[in-house]
Order: sequence, then C-alpha cells, then structure tokens
Amino acid sequence: MGKIIAIANQKGGVGKTTTAFNLGACLAAGARGKKVLLVDADPQANATSGLGVNPNEIEVGVFECLVEGLPGSEAVTDTCIDRLKLIASCSDLVGAESELMKRPGREKIMSEFLEPLRDKYDYILIDCSPSLGIITVNALTAADSVLIPVQAEYFALEGISQLLNTIRIIKRQLKPKLEIEGFLLTMYDARLRLANQIYEELKGHFGDMVFSTVIPRNIKLSESPSHGLPVMLYDPDSRGAIAYAQLARELNSRNRKKNPEPIAV
Repeated sequence: MGKIIAIANQKGGVGKTTTAFNLGACLAAGARGKKVLLVDADPQANATSGLGVNPNEIEVGVFECLVEGLPGSEAVTDTCIDRLKLIASCSDLVGAESELMKRPGREKIMSEFLEPLRDKYDYILIDCSPSLGIITVNALTAADSVLIPVQAEYFALEGISQLLNTIRIIKRQLKPKLEIEGFLLTMYDARLRLANQIYEELKGHFGDMVFSTVIPRNIKLSESPSHGLPVMLYDPDSRGAIAYAQLARELNSRNRKKNPEPIAV
C-alpha cells in the first residue's frame, strides 16, 4: 500500500514545488525506482510545467477531480520519467476554493479520489499551494504525513507554528493518524552563519524529525523547470541533483524501518 505525503508550508518560496517534482523524479528513477504519483495541488501549476507537461493541454486534472467529481484514474498522465506519473494542475484551480466551500464533506474530496490509487503506487506526493485554504486542507486530510520544506532564513522559522497548528486541528477533527514526515532545510548555504544557525535551531527543537539531507542553493535547480525537466535529468552531476537523490534515499530508508515510532505533533 502506497504512502501519501503532502509537501506543505504556507510560506511561499521555500522550495515546495522544487522538492515535490525533484524528489518524485529521484524516487522513481533507477533500476529499483519506486512507482510515484505527483499530485499538483497548486494553481500556479509549476510542478506540472516543471515536468514538461503543458497545463493548458490537460483535459482532466486536479480541478476536474475536486470540482466535477471525476475519478483520479482519469486524471493520471505520463511524465518524462517512466515510473513517475502526474495529476496535473492548471489556473482553473483558483476557482475551486469557492466551489468547494459550498460542498458538504468538502475537506475529504481529495482523499476520496486518491484512495483508489493508493495501491498502484509506492508514494503519492502532493504539492500544496502556499496557503492554508480548503485545497491544502484537502491535501493534508488525504495525506498520511507532511513533509515541510523550510528555507534557511530566520522568517521561515516563524511560519512553522501556523502550519503546525493547522496540522493539529486536522489531526483532531479530520485525520487523527496524520504525522510529520520531516522538516527539510532548503536553499542552504553552508558559508552563511545564519544558515547553520537555522539548521541547529531546527535540530534542537525537532530532533530526528529534521532530515539529515539539506538542499543547497543551486542554479541548476532554478534552471531545470524552464526546460521541463527535473534536475536529475537536466544536470545529474549538479549539487542539487545529488542532494535530492540523497533525500530520496533517506526517505526510503525512514519508511523501510519496521514499526517506526510515530512523530507527535
């Protein structure tokens, strides 16, 4: 049975989308690659275009599943990596917020169309938008765990408490088994004292919940989406590609452990 992981942080520009499609690509690649489904739940559709899929050419995507009730199986499309599939986003998703507010059980619609797909994949990754609106609530309710990218700067730490509070509410009211997969430090520059201080603060407060892997600032990570490629295909020798490959290994290792202790929120 596959694991559903939401990649979320209400602060924009922390590397959620970069993490979503690059982690998905690294998990899926290689001789022993996993079967991965990436769900682009952000109206900006950057994860969609970053994998070389034109959002304007998608007939069925997240919007149609959420608003029109189409099954998730009709929305799955291929990407540039064989074992990595996509449920795409488009700008229409902006209007889904108001549409969903009228629906009973609106927080669980994404869960309803993803659950039938769970057994077909090892991982389902959900790229959340930089907000805590109803679509992100849907993603967190559908997920088994939350991976939280944190930019290596002071103000990024301040925003974590709001997200953790939202996770607590969802655990209490909608998904009691929701856990935190881990905190991932992004845009890390080891030369900066502040970046090292942020990492130490995260480790001091959250301990083993912080991934050992850190994602460096790397121009190749910024360039690759414009070519419609994950960084592992655009420049496999770049520091960004190596870091996401390491993150994929660390995530696999964490989830291979027998009877892992749940992470309290």
